[in-house]
Amino acid sequence: MMAGVTTQAEPGGGMLIAAPGRWDEACFSLPALRALQASGVGVGVLCEAGQRRYWETLPGLTVLDFSPKAKPRVLAGELAGRWQAAVLWEAGVAADACVRARIARRLGPNEKPLKKHLTHPVELVAEARPIEHRVRHYLALVESLGLDTAQAGIFAPVALGFPRHPQALLLSPDSDFGPSHEWSLERWVELARALQAAGWSLTIAGLAQGGRVAGELVNRLGGTLPFLKFGSLAYALPLLAEQAWVVAADGSLPHLAAHVGTRCVTLFGPNDPAWKRPLGRNHITLRRHVPCAPCFLAKCPMDERCQSALTVERVLAAMSECLKNEIIG
Repeated sequence: MMAGVTTQAEPGGGMLIAAPGRWDEACFSLPALRALQASGVGVGVLCEAGQRRYWETLPGLTVLDFSPKAKPRVLAGELAGRWQAAVLWEAGVAADACVRARIARRLGPNEKPLKKHLTHPVELVAEARPIEHRVRHYLALVESLGLDTAQAGIFAPVALGFPRHPQALLLSPDSDFGPSHEWSLERWVELARALQAAGWSLTIAGLAQGGRVAGELVNRLGGTLPFLKFGSLAYALPLLAEQAWVVAADGSLPHLAAHVGTRCVTLFGPNDPAWKRPLGRNHITLRRHVPCAPCFLAKCPMDERCQSALTVERVLAAMSECLKNEIIG
């Protein structure tokens, strides 16, 4: 059943956004939601319960959540009569509930299987070559409504009010995208020891739904480093906000770190950073191109060469260059 609401929407008014279920897609959809807020329309978001804390970091946003076992019919009863319009990004429980609630105007990309839920399907511009960042998928829809997406504020990180510790660095070796997105344990051990020798204070983050590299890394380093394992990544936001750096496998966590303004070094393998890098200009994306990449596969059918070709030396050099430029600047 849907949980409580952070701010009350006027009956029959405003626009409800059915949030994407994947964390990376939720983060990429956020600038479009902010553009709608900036237009003056009352905006709410309907999200899975695990995302609630993430969306609550945005001021002035009505947040409604639902459990993994929620029924569209029950959600529809909570939504009926409260919203003039809805933006649906994907098919699923939230989209079904918006239809059952008879929200009069339902917009979304004109794509199967979503289009049957829409009253106003929107044809989005085909992806350009070279590939555009995924955020363009979401911005294109609100641009079709005549809204301005060239505002720096819609991309700004949120401020949670936690002090950032200048020598704090979080390592996130696990990826919820699959094992092919994870660097080898030996590389993480080598990197962690080099960072410790350079004076960084390390914390290791693991994912309940991800790989097992993080736990093995803690053991290999003597079991003395702080180790946190997150069931829902939204609970990681305060810790991420306290870090000076996050070095992470390509997965959901670096996108949440970018959301709170923490600089990320994201280690890409089978994914394409031009398409799925964390939002923001102060982040580092590292990838060693191999002929079979990007394949986007969760499990490598060969020898994980895209991961083995990315070295510890390159990661350290990229961080050093970034710090040097900051000092010079």
